[in-house]
Amino acid sequence: MNEVAIKKKLRRIRAGGAPRVLDLFAGCGGLSLGFQASGARIEAAVESDPDAARSHGLNFHKGDPRHSSARDITDTTPQALCDELGMGNPAAAFDIIVGGPPCQAFARVGRSKLREVADHPEAFRHDPRARLYIEYLDYVEACHPLAVVLENVPDMLNHGGHNIAEEICEVLASRGYVCGYTLLNSAFYGVPQMRERMFLIALHETLGEDVSFPLPTHRINLPTGYGSSRLVALKHLEALAVRNGKAHFLTPPAAQGALPMAVSARQAIGDLPRIDARALLASGELKRCARRFDQPVPYNQPKRPNAYVKAMRNWPGLATPAAISDHVIRYLPRDYALFARLKPGDQYPEAFRMAERMLDEALKQLAAEGKPIRRNSAAWEKLRASIVPPYDPTKFPNKWRKMEPDLPARTLMAHLGKDSYSHIHYDSDQARTISVREAARLQSFPDGFRFCGTMNPAFRQIGNAVPPLLAKAVAQSVMAALQPARVPTPAQLAFAGV
Repeated sequence: MNEVAIKKKLRRIRAGGAPRVLDLFAGCGGLSLGFQASGARIEAAVESDPDAARSHGLNFHKGDPRHSSARDITDTTPQALCDELGMGNPAAAFDIIVGGPPCQAFARVGRSKLREVADHPEAFRHDPRARLYIEYLDYVEACHPLAVVLENVPDMLNHGGHNIAEEICEVLASRGYVCGYTLLNSAFYGVPQMRERMFLIALHETLGEDVSFPLPTHRINLPTGYGSSRLVALKHLEALAVRNGKAHFLTPPAAQGALPMAVSARQAIGDLPRIDARALLASGELKRCARRFDQPVPYNQPKRPNAYVKAMRNWPGLATPAAISDHVIRYLPRDYALFARLKPGDQYPEAFRMAERMLDEALKQLAAEGKPIRRNSAAWEKLRASIVPPYDPTKFPNKWRKMEPDLPARTLMAHLGKDSYSHIHYDSDQARTISVREAARLQSFPDGFRFCGTMNPAFRQIGNAVPPLLAKAVAQSVMAALQPARVPTPAQLAFAGV
């Protein structure tokens, strides 16, 4: 480890210099935005998806082509990156490295698909994406950062019997870092979404600081599924810590004192313009075509915007005018009437039963009009296909969900890029899935943050991202270690109440 480079960086920061961040597997920039909001400077990013790379370059480097190009970390060395960006020696260019290697390789949801592809019961072990954290560590070795932050799904803690987070900590500890990792749920940090993720922080020993994670700012009783999966993970990890005194797992920080309730879906998106899908469909305004972001729509103007709405509209450096231009939805004509009849919290089995009921109603209406249709006839099959979704309700119980207005949303996934049925709007009058901007709001992206590409790539970028407000909370813990006596700027103080 280059001690000279480390000490030089530390002197610069403690003399008032802004920490310089390199974001690996950056996506559109959720982690970057959180660190920027905490006073860091986003120097560079590596992202292989072209649309996400363009989004990152647009939002953090004003669209500079050098910063908007897609790069594959497996064939972009730290020196090559610095050469392309005119940054010189990687060991001197960055103070913090952040990122999250693609989580699909660690998430249990992907393993069955990998087994099918490879016809091997342990195929997920051999998914090349599962090795990308090694490329991440190679960047740490070359760049000598003062701090490292890694984010991923909780399943990274038990990947084929391996705790990848613990293994990463062991590697980093051997390179002079003090390490710790834990589980954080974004709903505890002001994000209107229940999203459980593993966070790992490593601080160079020269800092003389221990790793700590941010205290919750909000409270919520996590529903079944989130709470039980966390308890199982904590039980496993705490047993590991008992068996091995060198384990780096830290118990998630507990709430202290009276805290406000978690931000709900209604609080997060209730001020956004109404989109009545059935009316738009009937008028012909909603058609099957690419959804672009070039039509500004005025906000609803609540008399007293809540704190979350104010933060999303007035994020420092990304404040918005009186309209938004990415409030677009999917064309799903078969399902709008079904969405209207679902209750908040209903999932696919309830939707399937309701659709079957709607089919019976339609058949009875035709019979009453003297136009009976024989069961299993071609006409019956056509009518059924126009009303009833084709998926087996026993195989896809969680494919759909109508959001509960007074709770944070459930986890937004990258699959939003293919469909949005996991997040059906709670308002039955609007009867639709969420828009791109509503998805961004539920991830805590401010309204001034722009997404490149059309609707599907934008949804995918949002679903893949780290919620910026959660990233900001983690960033503040890291910044406190780098700048123990730093004084927040007025903008940061004004933003601290989010």
